[in-house]
Amino acid sequence: MKMHGIIAGALLLLSVGCPQAQQQAQQDAQVPAMQNVQPCGGQDVNAYPKLKAALDTIQRRFAPDKRTEPFLTESQTKGDSLLISIDVGKSEAKRALDSLAATLTIPVRISTVLLPNQSVGNKTYAVVNISVCNIRSRPEHSAELVTQALMGMPLKVWKNKGGWYLVQTPDHYLGWVDGGGIERMNPAETAQWKARKKAVFLPLFGLAYEKPDLQAATITDLTAGNIVAILAEANGFAQVGFPDGRKAYVPDNQIKKSEEWLATAKPSETALVSTARRMMGIPYLWGGTSPKGVDCSGFTKTVYWLNGLIVPRDASQQILAGEEVDNKRDFSRLRPGDLLFFGKPATDSTAEKVIHVGMWIGNGEFIHASGMVRISSMNPQANNFDKYEYDRYLRTKRMIYSSNDKYLIKPDGVFK
Repeated sequence: MKMHGIIAGALLLLSVGCPQAQQQAQQDAQVPAMQNVQPCGGQDVNAYPKLKAALDTIQRRFAPDKRTEPFLTESQTKGDSLLISIDVGKSEAKRALDSLAATLTIPVRISTVLLPNQSVGNKTYAVVNISVCNIRSRPEHSAELVTQALMGMPLKVWKNKGGWYLVQTPDHYLGWVDGGGIERMNPAETAQWKARKKAVFLPLFGLAYEKPDLQAATITDLTAGNIVAILAEANGFAQVGFPDGRKAYVPDNQIKKSEEWLATAKPSETALVSTARRMMGIPYLWGGTSPKGVDCSGFTKTVYWLNGLIVPRDASQQILAGEEVDNKRDFSRLRPGDLLFFGKPATDSTAEKVIHVGMWIGNGEFIHASGMVRISSMNPQANNFDKYEYDRYLRTKRMIYSSNDKYLIKPDGVFK
């Protein structure tokens, strides 16, 4: 759809207007500056159905999945006027919104900002600086945990709000992170970090030490999949560097140089099952994507990351990737490593809802995060038969990388 078509469609939704639009048009012209407006006390865009429909049209075109494309909307009121602030990541979205705003004859102002904005300056990138970085739905510690990122992961930085940063992970997922968990960088600093020799930490859990001695003081904890810079190697230890400049020592048999890791970490059936079984018993954590705690899709994502493939964050996104294997409970067609999806099928009036995901390990069994990482069976005769998941089974997908599959990403860009 061309830009003028999108704008025309949105404007058509507004052409009828709202009964009070003409009466308040003059008052609308006197709306004060955004910074003088108090938080919304109840009135929001829902009070203007045609405007909401127009905004939804633009959002669906330029940010169909707001988990992976910035389109942040906030409403505030001043008297009888409504001010809507929208942050977007695409210039085309800003142009569409600006064109819509210019046509309004109702007491509404739309202010659109193209991200990254001035709040981040030239430091539009960051690298995770702690073993596991929590990423939340809003810029506050009490907000929902939506995902995590591992040490050494590069992030795109879109916005700063009170020391919290809107970031985007290598799998394109968006969320807010406390600035204490990342090292912000400008493009030149990012290039320098990526140019350094690196290694991947292999054990599920470990420590980095102040000296090349297992009894020395700890500098930081580490988890599987963490990325560190290699500074030197001697006497069974590697001196490693972190994004903020700290240095520490780890046993050299606990890391693998990135070149070797990229060449050998492949999502084979054997490797995927072995990695998944290593995580048995790890507790369920909503939003978790690390050995410290996982939700269902965070578990499958972590298993694949540790074997050299980046899959989407959520189950409803993972189901879009790969090749379909089965949708009729013909489990004889499945291979270890295939992802099984569960939820509610589509009906005449409702869309399909993907709720859960697990990984096939063979012998009629799948491994998944449900309370903890556990193994369940699709065989009604087995002691660990999971009737609940069996009944809501949707289909199975095989995660085979293809340059034509936009949902599966090779990890090379994380290092280089």
